[in-house]
Amino acid sequence: MTRSALSRRHLLTAAVAATGTWMLGPALADTQRPVKLLVGFPPGGGTDAIARILAEPMKDALGAPVVVENRAGAGGQLAAQALKAATPDGTTLFLSHDHSISIIPQVMKAPGYDPATDFVPVAGFATFVNALAVSGGTPAQDYAGFVNWVRQQGGKSAVGIPAPASVPQFLVQVLAQRNGLDLVAAPYRGSAPMMADMLGNQIPAGVGSIPDFIENHKAGKLRVVAVMGKERQAIMPEVPTFAELGVAGFEDVPYYGIFAPAGTPRPVLERLSAAVAKALEQPQVRERLSGMGLGVGFMSGEELHRRERAYTQTWARIIKDSGFQPQ
Repeated sequence: MTRSALSRRHLLTAAVAATGTWMLGPALADTQRPVKLLVGFPPGGGTDAIARILAEPMKDALGAPVVVENRAGAGGQLAAQALKAATPDGTTLFLSHDHSISIIPQVMKAPGYDPATDFVPVAGFATFVNALAVSGGTPAQDYAGFVNWVRQQGGKSAVGIPAPASVPQFLVQVLAQRNGLDLVAAPYRGSAPMMADMLGNQIPAGVGSIPDFIENHKAGKLRVVAVMGKERQAIMPEVPTFAELGVAGFEDVPYYGIFAPAGTPRPVLERLSAAVAKALEQPQVRERLSGMGLGVGFMSGEELHRRERAYTQTWARIIKDSGFQPQ
């Protein structure tokens, strides 16, 4: 081969290599830039606290800042819509539980996003249960006591919920039907304002997640009287499940996961998923999350997708049977 042919070959090889690097480089490099971790609820609630616990170890794993950004409103819809509109380069993520991903698309005619086509699961990291809690000013000490107290009020009571058309709302509806009560689900813009009203005895009871209630339950400022799930929670073993109390149908527990915009390159998703896994390897992270009442465990993007699909199908049946019409 002549010297000129060799030169042309070397130039061609270098060009191909450079092209390959250029095609792959931005996707990987984008994970070095600051990462926004969107949260659909206000600061001070359980989801916000969980995001902040994960942000620091994820930052260490990625070698880039991870900043929690609260886009509160519409039960997480605003944050979900922001994720859909984001550039799929790994710099905008959405930390969410079941409500925004599995429930809102079934109860809203036009939520502004479709998780099946607009999002891609990055990783799951926990499951949790919802619970019924009574405020400190409500004399009831347990579930039966709350039902009896409502009957003494003429069978009517408001029950706070963190978002409209949510799992807590459907639970309130079922509790009303099973006990012949007129329970009104009072929607809030997240768990933090609901908790403020419960602690101020402005509302006698609320349905939310264990992470929302756990600290005030331990402090005796409110009382969790029943939990969803198949078994009692290790963090509050004295509290019975709804199934134990004769209210079946709420055994499938919700999940927490992190999602990216559709079209995010596979290498970026793998890097982000690995950062979540690495964060969960830290004992202090697991302890803090477990201490909030979460069932901590890593799920790959594929595992989270399967979990989300199964949960969505379960609630599709419950929502249909309730007669709820999408709004």
